[in-house]
Amino acid sequence: MMMNLSSKSEATYAAILAAAYEMAAADGIGKLSLGEVAKRMGISKSGVFSRVGSLEALQAAVLDESDRRFAEDVFMPSLRLPAGLPRLAAQVERWTESCCATGPGTGCLYTAGAFEYDDLQTPLRDRLQQGVERWRASLRKTVRQAVEVGHLRPDTDAEQLVFEIYCLIVGLMHDTRFMRDPAAPRRMQMAFSRLISTYKSFNYQG
Repeated sequence: MMMNLSSKSEATYAAILAAAYEMAAADGIGKLSLGEVAKRMGISKSGVFSRVGSLEALQAAVLDESDRRFAEDVFMPSLRLPAGLPRLAAQVERWTESCCATGPGTGCLYTAGAFEYDDLQTPLRDRLQQGVERWRASLRKTVRQAVEVGHLRPDTDAEQLVFEIYCLIVGLMHDTRFMRDPAAPRRMQMAFSRLISTYKSFNYQG
């Protein structure tokens, strides 16, 4: 059965997005170009442009895809666990696994992009910052739930704890991907356990 034009166009767009995502994960979101995507796909640059509209639109679509994958791999599975420390620990554990994964399409576009665009002021930088802020907001919500259910102390500063967790993740990315230290995931888990122990409620036995 032949695919209709709309379905064929959607499939081509999906293939372009997948190729662009892998390229961004390997080289950075700022290194994307319509010409390089076209070369990888074996189609014309105009063929890519007609489906994505512009480089900026493709970059935004790649980051949207990154958000979707992150939510699917890290955030959504944790919602099956009870609110509080079990959920927070699951998010950090799955985030750690995601950071340490290898192969095409792995890595964190946001962490890499933060260093790539830290001194620039562009719409892409704004989009990267918005993505980080959304995830930090989700983490803060999880932390506050842990306070509400009595797993963390009432005086826990959610903003501070999220900052500290994020710093651990950035350090993990550095040692995993730049230093190529196989012990980095274990060190990350130890650091997170030690960090959480300073925030735990004395009444929580988990």
